Amino acid sequence: MLSFQGSSVAVTEAFVRLYKAGLLYRNRQLVNWSCALRSAISDIEVENRALPGHTQLRLPGCPTPVSFGLLFSVAFPVDGEPDAEVVVGTTRPETLPGDVAVAVHPDDSRYTHLHGRQLRHPLMGQALPLITDYAVQPHVGTGAVKVTPAHSPADAEMGARHGLSPLNVIAEDGTMTSLCGDWLQGLHRFVAREKIVSVLSERGLFRGLQNHPMVLPICSRSGDVIEYLLKSQWFVRCQEMGARAAKAVESGALELSPSFHQKNWQHWFSHIGDWCVSRQLWWGHQIPAYLVVEDHAQGEEDCWVVGRSEAEAREVAAELTGRPGAELTLQRDPDVLDTWFSSALFPFSALGWPQETPDLARFYPLSLLETGSDLLLFWVGRMVMLGTQLTGQLPFSKVLLHPMVRDRQGRKMSKSLGNVLDPRDIISGVEMQVLQEKLRSGNLDPAELAIVAAAQKKDFPHGIPECGTDALRFTLCSHGVQAGDLRLSVSEVQSCRHFCNKIWNALRFILNALGEKFVPQPAEELSPSSPMDAWILSHLALAARECERGFLTRELSLVTHALHHFWLHNLCDVYLEAVKPVLWHLPRPLGPPQVLFSCADLGLRLLAPLMPFLAEELWQRLPPRPGCPPAPSISVAPYPSACSLEHWRQPELERRFSRVQEVVQVLRSLRATYQLTKARPRVLLQSSEPGDQGLFEAFLEPLGTLGYCGAVGLLPPGAAAPSGWAQAPLSDMAQVYMELQGLVDPQIQLPLLAARRYKLQKQLDGLTARTPSEGEAGTQRQQKLSSLQLELSKLDKAASHLRQLMDEPPAPGSPEL
Repeated sequence: MLSFQGSSVAVTEAFVRLYKAGLLYRNRQLVNWSCALRSAISDIEVENRALPGHTQLRLPGCPTPVSFGLLFSVAFPVDGEPDAEVVVGTTRPETLPGDVAVAVHPDDSRYTHLHGRQLRHPLMGQALPLITDYAVQPHVGTGAVKVTPAHSPADAEMGARHGLSPLNVIAEDGTMTSLCGDWLQGLHRFVAREKIVSVLSERGLFRGLQNHPMVLPICSRSGDVIEYLLKSQWFVRCQEMGARAAKAVESGALELSPSFHQKNWQHWFSHIGDWCVSRQLWWGHQIPAYLVVEDHAQGEEDCWVVGRSEAEAREVAAELTGRPGAELTLQRDPDVLDTWFSSALFPFSALGWPQETPDLARFYPLSLLETGSDLLLFWVGRMVMLGTQLTGQLPFSKVLLHPMVRDRQGRKMSKSLGNVLDPRDIISGVEMQVLQEKLRSGNLDPAELAIVAAAQKKDFPHGIPECGTDALRFTLCSHGVQAGDLRLSVSEVQSCRHFCNKIWNALRFILNALGEKFVPQPAEELSPSSPMDAWILSHLALAARECERGFLTRELSLVTHALHHFWLHNLCDVYLEAVKPVLWHLPRPLGPPQVLFSCADLGLRLLAPLMPFLAEELWQRLPPRPGCPPAPSISVAPYPSACSLEHWRQPELERRFSRVQEVVQVLRSLRATYQLTKARPRVLLQSSEPGDQGLFEAFLEPLGTLGYCGAVGLLPPGAAAPSGWAQAPLSDMAQVYMELQGLVDPQIQLPLLAARRYKLQKQLDGLTARTPSEGEAGTQRQQKLSSLQLELSKLDKAASHLRQLMDEPPAPGSPEL
């Protein structure tokens, strides 16, 4: 297991190697700055919030709500022409003191006559040049923009092109600096905004404001608005490493799945800039760089050295300065490294790098990385860059990216919406009161909090029920990675929890059926002794094949679907119900218990990757196979191979048995129609279709068990229908007959049928009279109509049978079964 000390050694080694390779340097550049955290932050920690227009937000450290989504128009007088001015639009009046120029497009005819002229700053009064730059969009706003290189990445590039010196007017804590003058110095930047607008109005240079849709960068951890500040920080050069990462995907050496992510990958690496890795936080890996503290002339650059230890850094400093290392004073950089720097090393640092460990030699490079698609560029991309640079190999050859998890309405989970689902709450359950307390402990505005709390109560009126880890994992895996965003609902996880309970109860039944003295046969020696045994083993082999296909294609939804279908619809709903009567026969047959054991053993091993806790608990209770040393855990037991189970596959039997299941559904429907809740009526099957006679004969006992009926027999083709028995068509050439005499009282059942018919007819009339709603699918409406009409037809037919029973004398005899 990777220790912090081992990780720290790896991080230091990586920093030193990148520095010596010329890929890591220190420079004064614009960074994303969180005034609330007093630190530079990574791009992934910046939440770009789209505002439709005027929006008020409460921000940390600001006494009153702040308005955003507004465009402020400010006049810059033309120097020497009292009546001439250039009006610029800005969403950030607080940065006006940092303006060093006004820019227009060189081809904009409105300003051609002002090229080369000077403007007067509306606040500070100094002269500013009017510059021309092709980056200006003439059709946006007034076509004139203010240039603030110290607080805007775009303006910094423009300023560099024109040799403009930046003015830093916002401090690290978000207050205005001394460069703004005494009247603004020390004010919170958004308080200063109001004062600046007021002064502009007094001077007659404010030209109004209007709604302006915009994207506001927010610190995801503090909720504060991000500032762009000039800071001396450590940066990693990414162009060369990025080009190798792009080429790896282009050549196929690195496979991204789903493949549509390749476009974002190539675009990002073709536009990648240098990566700021400095952070001003109290946690993390401290940067292994040291400032050589010595007197030097003003304007000289600071002398920084890098080393794996202070002693190594001192030796480097001695070589640079020409002075004995013992005489030098070194001051270590107090900053720590960006989390993504150390995270990028994880594929090899976790295996002991930079030491040549046995684990590193055996397991690196890795085969497959699975992670969220939102981390493709921030984490996966950096793992590929640093892995390739530091080890000479790609850290992995394949990347499986799952979609972003959203709420059940498809919205991104965010604190402001109150729809964040903590996985721990789903696993362990949580009361509504605790959910509400979590909201109140956040940084939401009181008015916004009331709205969010009400929405949370609506979504989870009784809190979140305990669902368990396996249910959550299985639910998430059931959504295909090829699909769009993953919409997660608690009810879906709860349904999966019920599926876990079904598996648990199935194993309890199987263990009880096996008994204490049961000895399993080797799987390769097991052969089915009945058609039902052959059918379930065929489906077990099919489940193994589908699981194998799902894992090989990295489409986990295929695996979850195969396992859910086998455990619930094949094993629990059909096979266990069909063999219950057989298991209680004495002497107990040998076939079904052996089949049950194989279904449990192999079924749990198939399930283990997706439900490890449940599978482990239940698998440990199974008796071991003789002559085969038991594995200490299901996690290291052999995973079932589809090839080894292929001899059980009988697709034709599966197809034919679907005909038997059709009969079962008809029998259950007849029982429901005549309200035969406890009675076990006799049944006759009649068919003139080739093959039906033999098929039904092979499954007579399971048919009675699964249909909750008594004895099931066959009526020869062409024989007369038994008098007084309910009849239902199976097809044009097949009929099902169910005994009613002595089991149903027509006097009681007819009024009940009439009441059910009245209720269904009312629903049908309402649906027919109602105008289809907008967006309602025509096929869906037609299906509802057809379903109601079919149920009415069944009730009418049942009523007719019951009236015949009232008119007919009791039959002296019944057909023999």
